[in-house]
Amino acid sequence: MSLPIKKEITRLREKIRKYDYLYYILSQPQVSDKEYDDLLAKLKSLEEAHPQYRTGDSPTVRVSGGISPGFKTVKHGVGMFSLDNTYSIDELKEWDTRLRKGLGKEAVYNYVAELKIDGVSANLTYVKGKLAIGATRGDGRTGEDVTANIKTIRSIPLVLMGKELPELVEIRGEVYMEKEDFTRLNDERQEAGEVIFANPRNATSGSLKLLDSSIVAKRHLNFLAHSLGAYQGKLAKSQWEFLGLLKEWGLRTDKHSVYCGDMEEVVAYCKKWQEKREEVPYEIDGTVVKLNSFSQQKLLGFTAKSPRWAVAYKFPARQATTELLDIKVNVGRTGVITPTAELKPVECSGVIISSATLHNFDEIKRLKIRVGDRVLIERAGDVIPKVVKVVQQKGKEEYVIPQQCPACKEKIVKEKEEEVAFRCVNSDCPAQLERSLLHFSSRDAMDIEGLGEAVISQLVKLKYLKSLADIYKLKIEQLLKLELFKDKKANNLLSGIQKSKSRDLSRLIFALGIRHVGQKAAYTLAREFGSMDKFMSVKLEDLDSIPEIGEIMAGSIRDYFGLGRNKKLIQELKDSGVNMRQALAEVKTNKLTNKTFVFTGELKGFSRSEAEELVRLSGGEFSSSVSNKTDFVVAGESAGSKLEKARELGVKIIGENEFKEMLK
Repeated sequence: MSLPIKKEITRLREKIRKYDYLYYILSQPQVSDKEYDDLLAKLKSLEEAHPQYRTGDSPTVRVSGGISPGFKTVKHGVGMFSLDNTYSIDELKEWDTRLRKGLGKEAVYNYVAELKIDGVSANLTYVKGKLAIGATRGDGRTGEDVTANIKTIRSIPLVLMGKELPELVEIRGEVYMEKEDFTRLNDERQEAGEVIFANPRNATSGSLKLLDSSIVAKRHLNFLAHSLGAYQGKLAKSQWEFLGLLKEWGLRTDKHSVYCGDMEEVVAYCKKWQEKREEVPYEIDGTVVKLNSFSQQKLLGFTAKSPRWAVAYKFPARQATTELLDIKVNVGRTGVITPTAELKPVECSGVIISSATLHNFDEIKRLKIRVGDRVLIERAGDVIPKVVKVVQQKGKEEYVIPQQCPACKEKIVKEKEEEVAFRCVNSDCPAQLERSLLHFSSRDAMDIEGLGEAVISQLVKLKYLKSLADIYKLKIEQLLKLELFKDKKANNLLSGIQKSKSRDLSRLIFALGIRHVGQKAAYTLAREFGSMDKFMSVKLEDLDSIPEIGEIMAGSIRDYFGLGRNKKLIQELKDSGVNMRQALAEVKTNKLTNKTFVFTGELKGFSRSEAEELVRLSGGEFSSSVSNKTDFVVAGESAGSKLEKARELGVKIIGENEFKEMLK
């Protein structure tokens, strides 16, 4: 039995060393952090159960890393140890129990909790207040001397501020790249035909190891200080005092760091930032919890690899690697054919992922992706997972764009050469019909409660719905033939359909699904023309004169009403009693005069269009994009890029409750 175990230990060590080299030296990771940590944990468990196979060079007893060729090496005054990881609150509390045991049950102690920045560790050596050496972590004892590159980072002072400076001090921290700078860098690399970085951490690592510091200077790297290495001279007595001292010396520290009096406060901090991680302008992958007192830290000491007095609480991984099993294509309501990656199920960000978007066929070409490849996927917040890059090219055949629509088998075309999208132009395509019906009945459109995806699918298959107008021709006998439909459910749906007839014209225009016409544009058009008849007879020059309506949208509106079947649809809706006019309520107050609002995320109390109407009725304006002219951004749940843009521009951000208060 011992021989297979020894072989497995050897195999795990070789695999981890390979991943270390790819990650730390080449900045080309092939597995996610969680997968790497799982391998390390498995190796550690086997070595603990079979100590006869332990070796001094095992990855479990050394800090992960390596020395890159092309740089001088420098020995750290005090070793740069890595942290042990915890992945649950229970594991975090178990660490606290061990800490309590090590200090003695009667000991009084507290903590400092900090965000765990997903960057690259660096060690800054200051001699008599002047920056002498900037080095990477390397293997924990020896790192690469990247002083020239470190000096390009403007948040790192070349000379410390203050009078009572230590003779020598090693300041540890994280070099990182903000999300916005990372996106800009990848856009530039993609335009230049270069390989894009998987995430900001790898972009940072690759940048720090460039031999040309003039290129590094253009990467907009940042630095946040958080820990102490070697020192000579007077020093603070605790981590919290040390963070204050760092600020006095002119170094940046993470403003989200907090002093915690007990473990309950630590747990609350960890939970808070796990939920709010998207609000931070740089990537974080967890929190770091440190025993506050330096004397107590010294008492607990270190294991072979990690300090006993600090631990990392890791958030669920947002990236993972897995196998691409197939590429499927779906048809959207406007006929756009969208490729989707079918994946070998893998855990990512706390959920099991089995599919991810590939956006379009140009993206497949850019990624050079093939069925069978091992790919890196990412799931940020609650958005749909996406394929970031290929980490191992295993597929044999290049992907071929399909020639037929998967739903109706008609030919798919690229209507304009400059467009990215391929489309099915068959107006009778069942897949397009289902998605058009779903959009028409959605909350921000005609808001027909009970007409969801499963119901629509059945109605289309039974041929009860062949167009949007057929919704208003449904009878109770037809609905009772659907699965799980009884009298009450059928009558409720018919009641919802009846109510939808009275929606404003702006809702109807949006519900029609005219390409490029969103909610804001639909409202603008409804307010401008007042009735569907006037809107349908509009000339291109009339549309061009409306500031909010651009050339592309105007052309799309003209094309929509140029088709006879669409004119027929409007007439059928009118005959069914659907409202064709915009009831413009008079402005009730001037509370929000000269104030412009942007709404982002999901609001609980009302739909986006309802919120915008409330702004208008209070004398204000609303917009779909954030700019310097925006006064307030109202952020609901799962707010996205608009929230980040507001922070960047310094626009005031309020919640739904604050917005309601403003309306009172």
